[in-house]
Amino acid sequence: MGNKSLIKKILLGLSAVGPGLFLIGYNIGTGSVTTMAKTGAEYGMSLFWALVLSCIFTYILMVAYGKVTLVTGRTALFNFKQEFKWGWILSLYIILVLIIGELLALMGVMGIVADLVQEGVRLAYNGVVVQRAWIILFFVVILAFFLWFGRYKAFEKVLTVLVILMGLSFLVVFIMVRPDMADIMSGMVPSIPDTPGALGLIAAITGTTCSAAVFVMRSTVVAEKGWGINDLKKEKTDAFVSAFMMLLLSGVIMAVAAGTLHISGMKLDNTVEMISLFEPLGGKLAAFVLIIGITGAGLSTIFPIVLIAPWLLADYRGTPRNIHSTTSRVLIFGALLFAFGTVFLEERPPALMVFSQAFQACILPAVAVPMFILINRHQLMGDNKAGAKLNFGLVAVILFSLLTTWFAIAEFI
Repeated sequence: MGNKSLIKKILLGLSAVGPGLFLIGYNIGTGSVTTMAKTGAEYGMSLFWALVLSCIFTYILMVAYGKVTLVTGRTALFNFKQEFKWGWILSLYIILVLIIGELLALMGVMGIVADLVQEGVRLAYNGVVVQRAWIILFFVVILAFFLWFGRYKAFEKVLTVLVILMGLSFLVVFIMVRPDMADIMSGMVPSIPDTPGALGLIAAITGTTCSAAVFVMRSTVVAEKGWGINDLKKEKTDAFVSAFMMLLLSGVIMAVAAGTLHISGMKLDNTVEMISLFEPLGGKLAAFVLIIGITGAGLSTIFPIVLIAPWLLADYRGTPRNIHSTTSRVLIFGALLFAFGTVFLEERPPALMVFSQAFQACILPAVAVPMFILINRHQLMGDNKAGAKLNFGLVAVILFSLLTTWFAIAEFI
C-alpha cells in the first residue's frame, strides 16, 4: 500500500511539471548528448561554466515567456505580431530560422539514433549489420503512426517515460565511470581554450541548452496546459525543475565523456566511438545502457521537432493547436522526410548536430530582446510586469546571447 501511495505521489509530481518535462525531452536530445560529449572529450570539464550559465539563463527566459503567456493568454509569436509595429516580420523570421535549425537537427538526431541502434544490433547478434536507412524507416513509421492518432497528453506521457529512462541510463554510466569531482568543480572557472573549434562548442552548448526554440515552445506548452495567472508559482517551479534537470543531465554527460574520452585522447567524430569505449568499463551491459539512454534522448527530441512547424504557425496565427488538421499533417510528414538526410549526406551526424546547435545560438537575441520589452510594458502586463531581479536577469541573458552569437559567427567564418 505504501509503495502504491509513493508511486502515485511521484506521478502526481511529474504531471505538475508537464511543460518542464516536455522541454527536457526536447532539449536533452542527441544534440545535447553529442555537444556535451564532444565538449567533455576535447576539453574535459573546462567549459562546464558555459553550461551552468546557459541553464541559469534558460530558467530566466522560461519564467519570462511563461509569465507573459499566463497574463495575456496568448502565445509568444502571436504576442510579438500584435504588440510590435513590425512584429509580423520578427515572428516570421523566428519561424523560418527555427524550422531550418530544427530540420538540420532532425537529420543529425536520426543519423545518430540509427548509428547507435546499428551498433546495438551488432553487439547483440555477433556482428549482424542492419543498414541505417532501414533503421530510420522503422522509427519514422512508428513516429508517423503515433503522430497520426496521438494527442498532446499522450506525447507528454511518452516523453516523460523517455526522459526518465534517459536520465537513469546516464546516471548509471556516471556511477560506473566515477569522474573526479575536483575536475568538475574546476570547470566552474570561466576560461576559453585557445584552440580551433572552442568558440563553436561554446555557441553549441548555448544553442542546445538556452535554445530559442525552447522559449517559443514554452509559451505554447504552457497555453496547452491551460494554466492561468493563478498558476504563476507553479510555472516558476516547473521552469526551475526543467532548467535544473537540463543542467544535471547535461553535466553528467559532459563528465562521463571527460572521464573516459578525454583521458583516452578521443575527439568523438562518431557517437559509436563513445559506446565502444564503455565496453571495457562495464561490458556489453554498459554499452547497452548508453545506447538505450541516447536513443531515448533522440526519440524524445524528435517528437517536438516534427511538431514545431505546425505549432509555430498556430502560435503566429493565434489559432488552436490541432496536429490532426490537413496543414499540420502535411508539415509533420514533410519534416519526417528530412530524417533520412544523413543517408545521403557525407557529413557525419555528430558534426551536423554541433553545427545545428551553434546555428541555434544565433537566434537567441531575437527572442530575448522582444520578451524584455513586452514583460516591461505596463499596458500589457499591468501589475505583473517584471521586477528588478527578473530585469537584471534578462539584461544578462541579452548580453550573453550577443556574446555567444558572435562566437558562433566567428566559428562559421
